[in-house]
Amino acid sequence: MLHTKIPQIEEIVEEAINQASLSGEPQFISIVNQIDYTDSIAFLDRASQIDQHRLFWRSADEEFTLVGVGSTKKILSSNAHRFNEIEAVWNEIQQKANVYDILHEKGTGLVSIGGFSFDTEQENGKPWEGFPDSQMTIPMYLLTNKSDQSFLTTNILILKEDHKQQIVHQIRRDHEQLLFGERQELKLPTCIGRSDVEPDEWKAIVEQATSDIKDKELEKVVLAREVRITFSEDVELAAVIERLCETQMNSYIFTFESGGDYFVGATPERLAKVDNQELVSTCLAGTIPRGQDVDEDRELGEQLLNDPKNRQEHEFVVQMIREAVEACCYNVTIPEEPIVYPLRNLQHLYTPVTATLEKGYTLLDVVARLHPTPALGGLPQQTSVDYIRKREVLNRGWYAGPIGWFDGKNNGEFAVAIRSALLQKKAASLFAGCGVVEDSDPDAEFAETGVKLKPMLSALGGY
Repeated sequence: MLHTKIPQIEEIVEEAINQASLSGEPQFISIVNQIDYTDSIAFLDRASQIDQHRLFWRSADEEFTLVGVGSTKKILSSNAHRFNEIEAVWNEIQQKANVYDILHEKGTGLVSIGGFSFDTEQENGKPWEGFPDSQMTIPMYLLTNKSDQSFLTTNILILKEDHKQQIVHQIRRDHEQLLFGERQELKLPTCIGRSDVEPDEWKAIVEQATSDIKDKELEKVVLAREVRITFSEDVELAAVIERLCETQMNSYIFTFESGGDYFVGATPERLAKVDNQELVSTCLAGTIPRGQDVDEDRELGEQLLNDPKNRQEHEFVVQMIREAVEACCYNVTIPEEPIVYPLRNLQHLYTPVTATLEKGYTLLDVVARLHPTPALGGLPQQTSVDYIRKREVLNRGWYAGPIGWFDGKNNGEFAVAIRSALLQKKAASLFAGCGVVEDSDPDAEFAETGVKLKPMLSALGGY
């Protein structure tokens, strides 16, 4: 990868065209500039005039936001080796790319954003036709906001037959629209209908799972259900993301636009983060609602900490993550007891995991080992995934899969795509799951998933 002082964009494009002519191969150029602070929601909204492939990521624990527009390169895979395949293509792109960047900031330059389905063997049918099994995108334009600083990356694939002035004009016109273009008035959708998908059948599956667990077929399984809502008009993506950013302060806010559909969410669950070889993961399992006041909130938190079912569910996750992280890290630190982690609508049991990534390993190596955690699949891992595939009444698609980003400096972060919805013009599918163990009660689990659906329902004007 070439890092150099940034010349004028005309010079960069002209040199790339010349190199493409000499080599006979397309040239990937990436140009990073610091710009005046730019609001991420405004950038996302204006981007609808440029391309219908938009990406958004806001971190849960730092002032860090990415907004991608367009697609210079999509890295796809659809088999059991998808993490390795995507890593291999990513490495090849990095080796060949010409990166013009004197700033070297995290999340700028070559950055890939996207996600993976929960299960590669589940048929990618309705309602996920627009989403490939695994897709990481290097956007054409990328806004990176870190605290009060903004950076704009432009990624272009140059062909030998390209014309310099045409490309330069297009880039400048797009920059003008993204940074200064007119915006529409953002309006949340009006929900006009809601239906729980096969609730009685879902409860029956939960009851059957408790019986199968008692019979030692498996130890735990996470079963998800779907709620469908309809709107009076097409959903405005920027309005929903703005609402989630305002109301879900301790969650990762994300959106991936593909095939005209939007997958959006506000997930509290980090899978893994790597920053300068330092790794952070999160054990988040065990759920109870928030209280109406401080006393009730504290009382519910204590109830969660002392509940055998939730503690067992949480311990499953801790031990699995410990095993996965120790396989590729050193200096692994995991507290002996969880704490209560409050969100707007819910409280969870939370145990942080920190470690140092061994040389030769990457963030995707960690993600491949962690997915799916017992909080999303169950135990044993493969047995629970097979159980879900055969019995669950929905196609998970990207729900509960790893979603996130990584850059060319070995930084990145992935979360688990829960508390999420698939938006399709005037309709949406919302998803929520719960961990089923031998003493689970179907009605109680149904109620728990109802609480987990509230953040997305609220953002979508639902009830």
